[in-house]
Amino acid sequence: QVQLVTFGGGLVQPGGSLRLSCAVSGSTLKYYVIGWFCHAPGKERVGVSCTTSSDGSSDGRTYYVDDVKGRLTISGDNAKNTVYLQMNNLKPEDTAVYYCAARKGNYSFIPRTYAYWGQGTQITVSS
Repeated sequence: QVQLVTFGGGLVQPGGSLRLSCAVSGSTLKYYVIGWFCHAPGKERVGVSCTTSSDGSSDGRTYYVDDVKGRLTISGDNAKNTVYLQMNNLKPEDTAVYYCAARKGNYSFIPRTYAYWGQGTQITVSS
């Protein structure tokens, strides 16, 4: 059974930075697409970024929705079985609960296509 644990949320001022971590256990990271999703109050959960890991025969790839390009960077450490989301220049509208999730197959920003979910971590961007 794949399990994901999310770390790193908190309160940050506008323009600040945070790094989220998604620790994966129960399987090897390289077999999964890992996605990051945000769920803001009153809104649907949406994907923001995802990554496919290097599997030895091909390099990992990263994907971002347009709204976060240039501000968010997703990366993975296969040795630690952990995926990170570096978030820079945070805005009040980034306030949400952030989740990581895992799926097999192609990358996707659609939450219902992911089988395994972490517990979520709150990010609040406020002065």
